[in-house]
Amino acid sequence: MSSSMGSGSIRRSAGALFRGVMSATRARTGTFTDVPTTYTAPTASPAPTTTRREDHHVPPSTPRSGAATASLRTVAALASSALLVSPLLLAGTAAADPKDGNPPKAPVPPAKMSRVGGDVLGTPGVQVGPRGGAPKLPGPDTLTARSWIVSDAESGKVLASKNAHWRLPPASTLKMLFADTVLPKFPKSKTHTVKPADLAGMGEGSSLVGIKENLSYSVHDLWLGVFLRSGNDAVHTLSAMNGGTAATVKEMQQRAKELNATDTHVVTPDGYDAPGQVSSAYDLSLFARAGLQNADFREYCSTASAQFPGDKGKDGKRAKFGIQNTNRLLSGDYDIKPYPGIAGVKNGSTTNAGSTFTGVAQRGDRKLLVTVMHPEKQEHNEAYKEAAKLFDWGFAASEKVEPVGRLVGPLSEEGDAGAAGGAGGHGSAKDGHATAQAGMDSAKSSGGAWTALGITVGALLVLGAVALGVHRRWPLPELVRGRRPRR
Repeated sequence: MSSSMGSGSIRRSAGALFRGVMSATRARTGTFTDVPTTYTAPTASPAPTTTRREDHHVPPSTPRSGAATASLRTVAALASSALLVSPLLLAGTAAADPKDGNPPKAPVPPAKMSRVGGDVLGTPGVQVGPRGGAPKLPGPDTLTARSWIVSDAESGKVLASKNAHWRLPPASTLKMLFADTVLPKFPKSKTHTVKPADLAGMGEGSSLVGIKENLSYSVHDLWLGVFLRSGNDAVHTLSAMNGGTAATVKEMQQRAKELNATDTHVVTPDGYDAPGQVSSAYDLSLFARAGLQNADFREYCSTASAQFPGDKGKDGKRAKFGIQNTNRLLSGDYDIKPYPGIAGVKNGSTTNAGSTFTGVAQRGDRKLLVTVMHPEKQEHNEAYKEAAKLFDWGFAASEKVEPVGRLVGPLSEEGDAGAAGGAGGHGSAKDGHATAQAGMDSAKSSGGAWTALGITVGALLVLGAVALGVHRRWPLPELVRGRRPRR
């Protein structure tokens, strides 16, 4: 790493995505806060009732800036503009039960979804094409997520999926798109003194890394705040440096379009719940795959812990405090161990999104991406546990299944995948159902095990139409051999 990366000590996880990762360095003395602080609006301001962030708390010693205690309107304005978007963006959301006193009905995926990456991926339900000797997918009692996808990070082959194109709230996993859009613009060594206006627009319950007004932070520090603590204050500061929240949202939407991520509609840069803000397991995997091409992105998303600048002391020197990555497959928790070979990418949690997670891991020469959105099982760290199960299955099944689709490349590589028809675009629903039969959850078969998708000759022909894309690889470069940052 270059000397411009900043002064914070960094500790990597034991499992690395690439050979030559930074070896562990001893963190400086500092108190680690395992979960992000949160922003609480003043009582005079109306607080949203539908949004929370991850399991956050505010340590007593955490100061709040003046901007964090003001009534802020930016998110509301952005959200209101999203009310004009197509109803398709909200497809699949829960409908209220007409009977008084009953909870909302569980949402179901739309019958017609995007077919970017192949017709099969637009079919509701579980999609998998096992060959002889392929391991069975875990059953629906184990994999409860509304949507998930397992793919090869380099070739783009989709090994299995469930409702891959279901448009759902993404929570902070949308920060992967934010990073892929903004990260290349500023050198790590650039510093910025935070103004009160920079922190405007954060929603009630936002996760914070602890940025304070009138203090300076390096770009390196700010990205550590984004990736490790999912800090919306860091996102808004970087957005201010990038020309403001509205300009950043516009750039993120354009970047999504360039990546052929047609399920995504951006309203806020930090993933905070907002009407019309949606993405999909498929698109989130595209964002991760694109971001991982950037060495700085790989560095930040695979950092397990670091030191972050705090207040100035009486001597004028800045104190530091420890922060730890809230990606529990990277940092671990009391009920889950770090996943072997994990190297990022991003987690999130809001009321509307539930828990979301995209991860990348390596075993041997195999690099897999897994995205999980909104597990129905309400257990601690459930998204990580289900992602780990999918990683285990994917590594065991990678040479024993027929791909059910692929992660497409950007517009610059293969044009508009959304208009490419059966070759990774929007084929007809009739064609999609004729070429494949979705494996749906069935409590009556084999003790509740899912029925595997039978890959028919027709489905193989559909996949054959995109064979060139399937075999084209996106090699993920190795991380630069780590060196201790300058003090």
